[in-house]
Amino acid sequence: MRTGVRVGIDIGTVRIGVSRSDRDGYLATPVETVDRGSEAPLSRLVALVDELDAIEIIVGLPLSLNGSHTASTDDALMMAHELSKLTHVSIRLIDERLTTVSAHSAMRAVGKKQKQTRSVIDQVAAVMILQHALDSERSTGKLPGKDLSEFPAQS
Repeated sequence: MRTGVRVGIDIGTVRIGVSRSDRDGYLATPVETVDRGSEAPLSRLVALVDELDAIEIIVGLPLSLNGSHTASTDDALMMAHELSKLTHVSIRLIDERLTTVSAHSAMRAVGKKQKQTRSVIDQVAAVMILQHALDSERSTGKLPGKDLSEFPAQS
């Protein structure tokens, strides 16, 4: 297992959830929620990646249940490509089907209502995405998901 902090990102239409791993790559924890409508959400993501001295960015790839691309998939890929222009850190994409649904379920399980979780649900989803990537790398010894270069940028 490689050492170094990884940053997990859940790209939503309104908010972007951010998580991080410990240096040994065992545990993902929430960092913050970035408002997608803010002045410079990508700049904030780059600042977080730099502050954490991350070795890798894991972006959730929202595929449909049958594995096909959707408008959300295209949006996440566009954001990942834009982010790649602003940072030297490698970006990998990992299937995140049902992650937000699972995050809502986890929050309900601890007694939180959806209205109470709005500010953190994207962070919980980002934690789930990153934890899945960490567990996958640890169990297989291979890099998780796919490199962003496997997804050509749309013009």
